[in-house]
Amino acid sequence: MKKAAAGDAAAQPGTPGGSRTRRIDDLAPRPRLRLGSHQSMNYHLGSGRMVNEQQHRAGLCFVYDRTEVHGKNRTDERLRQLDGPEVLSIARQPAAEQALRRRLQQLGLRPALRQSLALPNDSGEMYELPNESAWLQFVQIHLPELRDEGWEILIQPGFAYDLREVEQWYAEIEESPEHTWFELELGIVVENERISLLPVLLDVIRRTPLLLAPEQLAQRGDEEVLRVSLKRRNKEYPLQVLLPFGRLKPILATLGDLYLQPPSGDSLRLDHADAARLALLDRLPFKWHGGDNLRDFAQRLHDYQQFPCQPPAGLQATLRPYQLQGLCWMQTLRELEMGGILGDDMGLGKTLQTLAHLLVEKTAGRLDHPALVVLPTSLIPNWQDEAARFTPDLRVLTLHGPNRQKHFAELADYDLLLTTYALLPRDIDHLAKQQWHVLVLDEAQNIKNAAGKAAQAAGQLQARQRLCLTGTPMENHLGELWSLFNFLMPGWLGSARDFTRSYRTPIEKHGDPLRLQHLNERIRPFLLRRHKEEVAHELPPKNEIIHWVELSPAQRDLYETVRLAMDRKVREEIDRRGLARSKIIVLEALLKLRQVCCDLRLIKGEGTRTVRGGNSGKLESLLEMLQELLAEGRRVLIFSQFTSMLALIEDSLQQRSIDYVTLTGDTRDRRTPVQRFQNGEVPVFLISLKAGGTGLNLTAADTVIHYDPWWNPAVENQATDRAYRIGQDKPVFVYKLIARGTVEEKIRQLQARKAELAASVLQGIGETDWTLEESDIDALLGPLG
Repeated sequence: MKKAAAGDAAAQPGTPGGSRTRRIDDLAPRPRLRLGSHQSMNYHLGSGRMVNEQQHRAGLCFVYDRTEVHGKNRTDERLRQLDGPEVLSIARQPAAEQALRRRLQQLGLRPALRQSLALPNDSGEMYELPNESAWLQFVQIHLPELRDEGWEILIQPGFAYDLREVEQWYAEIEESPEHTWFELELGIVVENERISLLPVLLDVIRRTPLLLAPEQLAQRGDEEVLRVSLKRRNKEYPLQVLLPFGRLKPILATLGDLYLQPPSGDSLRLDHADAARLALLDRLPFKWHGGDNLRDFAQRLHDYQQFPCQPPAGLQATLRPYQLQGLCWMQTLRELEMGGILGDDMGLGKTLQTLAHLLVEKTAGRLDHPALVVLPTSLIPNWQDEAARFTPDLRVLTLHGPNRQKHFAELADYDLLLTTYALLPRDIDHLAKQQWHVLVLDEAQNIKNAAGKAAQAAGQLQARQRLCLTGTPMENHLGELWSLFNFLMPGWLGSARDFTRSYRTPIEKHGDPLRLQHLNERIRPFLLRRHKEEVAHELPPKNEIIHWVELSPAQRDLYETVRLAMDRKVREEIDRRGLARSKIIVLEALLKLRQVCCDLRLIKGEGTRTVRGGNSGKLESLLEMLQELLAEGRRVLIFSQFTSMLALIEDSLQQRSIDYVTLTGDTRDRRTPVQRFQNGEVPVFLISLKAGGTGLNLTAADTVIHYDPWWNPAVENQATDRAYRIGQDKPVFVYKLIARGTVEEKIRQLQARKAELAASVLQGIGETDWTLEESDIDALLGPLG
């Protein structure tokens, strides 16, 4: 401090006790910055509700020696301060004070226009920042700079950005004695105190659910942070810490249960099968306490490809890489005593992979009890042929036909037994007495109705491992997926009612992305889902073509007559019983309209007579297509849901001397028509959608025609996959005949929504909101376009 001149030290009138006054004209102010926060409930004009708001303020003061001052200074303003026997008369430095204000403004702070209780009124000139991101940047980056520049920083108790360092992350697992569930606690150590994160994250999710929604999390960089308040024992103010999103994202993806249930105290109770998700946490720098076996279980299931297996000796086939991967996956599940769904597309060799899995078990000496495969009757020849061809060392017995009972006493003498969904409930008393090594449900969508006889019977069988094989784990709604997992791991997804409340309603009706993400994460380890385009790179292209057709004049007239009559009938039924209980009438109306689109003769009473204007514009279009396709040497599969339509197509083919074979539910000998077509004896194969949608290998075909569309695109894709499968060496062309402006065109729009639901759940992509509503009925029963 520069000394005052001698004349300045003279006694001045009016000073206390005649004290001497010393003038100081060049003392630079020291900047003092106070930081505080205040939380209050305020009325939000936009929403019309009271909302919880936090205000934060920075109060700037200037300190001259021991005197604090703020605000604009008056001309030649001086500060008076007692200093022992002297009174100091200190000149304020406007230029220096203004420079300090500019320094704050350089860092983004602006004068606060509203009053706040964040700091006391005499705390200085009030400044604020626009948002949380700016405050975090200020506290983390700029505050240390100000301290280095000599600024005095005073932090009020409760300041929301008074951040503490996280000293350690920890995870603690406690298993139940029966190994059926475990409790998981995740937390951090701050100032030597362990603090569980589960209640903290749950509170954040409840207050700001969108902040942690999957699409929002995906946009967060790993270096971005979330500020959270941590309550401390016997402390008035909470701790403030920053949690990096790089660590939060895997935690939230793993602990989706936070969305469904509050943690019990500081921990979360999870089913043993949910330990599969712990693999995501193992990559984070947690200090683990307990749960070594569960963590190993999770690592094995998550990284099963890192534990390669070899094809079994005696397998008469060379497994493709993805097929070997499927075998290793099933082997890993068996080692971990878990079941799963092999959800490969049709034609990728689910039967071969399963036979290889069973042969591994026999070679290793573990097949001391037989394996049982439950399948549709139509697939028996396929399993018999492939077992004899690829795994001749397996002793196979087919339990089918009236004489099957004589084998019940010798079940344990075989390695593999085959039975059907139709016979399983009838034979359950005998089959339930046998202990099975592996229980396989092929075309497992046959138990999509959990209350059905086959599903109930399958649940009674005791097996060391349960597997489902299906290219369509879910055809219509999530309840079908629940039924499969209820067979594989009873109770894991809760009761049907719990599952509907927790998943079906939020996902199907409200398109809830959090529940969808949670369900995806839970089922992913136990569902191996591969598409041809992803793994079978040797397959030629598949080209899907919508072939629009026009109704004949007679069809248009009848379509409108039927539409008006059925529309009235449906409306009356909905008014009387409600939409949910009018499903049968709605389906009846749509069935009649679809039949009109196919051919007038399908409508009862129309007979087989030819009417003016033609019975079917679609049939005429089909025959024109066939003439051109067969001239090009094409081999054609024609699918229809209506066997009566296939009969009409037969008549037309006979009139034109076109050779064909047929397969419907009434066909007893399935092998002969398949062999004739595959051997090139006939160019056309007529197949009913239900009878021929599964279990056929028709790679001789290069063209697939769907005569009439059905709700479920997965069913149509299954039918297409009779031709588009491993072994196909030609491009496959898929034609869908759609009557323009009719219910068929509107069904295609609903198909897209169902496909979206399936993709969201089975592949973990997209969002969904699929349910049949009155607006859909209006569209489906609307007049011709």
